[in-house]
Amino acid sequence: MRGGGRPRKRGSARGRPPIPSEVPAHRFFAPCGLGLEPAVEQELEELGAGDVEARRGGVAFVGDRRLACAANLWLRSAIRVQEELLAASIEDGDDLHAAVASLDWDRWIHPDQTLAVTASVRDTPRLTHSGYAALRVKDAVVDVLRGRHGRRPSVDAKHPDLPLRLHVLGGRMTLYRDWSGQTLHKRGWRPIQVRSPLNEATAAGLLRLAGWDRRSSLVDPMCGSGTFPVEAALWAADRAPGLGRRFAFERWGDHDAALWRDLTDEARERARESIDAPIEAADRHAGALDLAQKGAQAAGVRGLIRFTRSDARDLVPRTPPGLVVANPPYGERLGADEDLADSWAALGAFLRGRCAGATAWVLCGNPDLTRHLRLKASRRVPVMNGPIECRWLRYEIREDPRP
Repeated sequence: MRGGGRPRKRGSARGRPPIPSEVPAHRFFAPCGLGLEPAVEQELEELGAGDVEARRGGVAFVGDRRLACAANLWLRSAIRVQEELLAASIEDGDDLHAAVASLDWDRWIHPDQTLAVTASVRDTPRLTHSGYAALRVKDAVVDVLRGRHGRRPSVDAKHPDLPLRLHVLGGRMTLYRDWSGQTLHKRGWRPIQVRSPLNEATAAGLLRLAGWDRRSSLVDPMCGSGTFPVEAALWAADRAPGLGRRFAFERWGDHDAALWRDLTDEARERARESIDAPIEAADRHAGALDLAQKGAQAAGVRGLIRFTRSDARDLVPRTPPGLVVANPPYGERLGADEDLADSWAALGAFLRGRCAGATAWVLCGNPDLTRHLRLKASRRVPVMNGPIECRWLRYEIREDPRP
């Protein structure tokens, strides 16, 4: 059977293990927020990944160990990098246990280490509970290692050495090992958890979708905690977002420490101290601006961003903007006492009055508010901002003939 083909049909699910597909070596999947798949696809192509294929909620690709490490180090728009270990047709929990037990788990985990399994199950009549499916995977790994070593790994749901992810759909199971561990959007520069649901990976993906060339001037007139300007500065300075953090793969038995050192050394050499693009960020709230400046300082890009406390309608950019990005309030970030319509009107006044010739991209989770911009969008890209269905809206700004 060739890689990617369907397994042979079985006469009975009972009494025999399922026949796994022959998964090609090093097949990966990089999950991301819905709508950001083109951004992740572009990033992976730039890293040299093969067979890159955007799917709903992520991008599949093929590569070697070096590429997997580099993807964790450099991907800005993805949530994690996970490797496909096994694909098989199953009917129930016994089939699932047998399939997982067929793998050589000594390659990846020692009995003194920890593991955790997360699972999603859909449309499989005899296997309907994700918690039960995760338990059967865990039991299979534990049974293999206990049978060989006389002892077993423990479960650590928060910080496992080996995070495993199971997906079962229509009787077809796929098991992944998660190379990342903690999600990739947690770069480590945000000083505290803020109320805004715009995370670092989403902001980076939206900048990609906006087509920013990292040379033209960029302005965020409603920067909040600074996610857009900080991620823009990191990208423009060619700073690897994964540099300085730890990953799950560093604790595995097949980890290549020398390869990882080479990649991180190369990333440090690539990092720039200056950038070509002027980046400006403003917000009318002193607290938000303070958080943005602290985040920029923690990220090492404080000197690459000009911060200003200003209402959007009063903001005068030091450099004529080439690209404007904004995540104005739409009922999720600010309290009920905030005048949302006024915030959007202020953004519209800034765009029309100060940004002639620029392109603006505005994230919106409430379409009723866009009319206050007094502009017509030239493109609408559906994206998810956390749990919120949004549109990433493009506006081509021309001279405003109205007073």
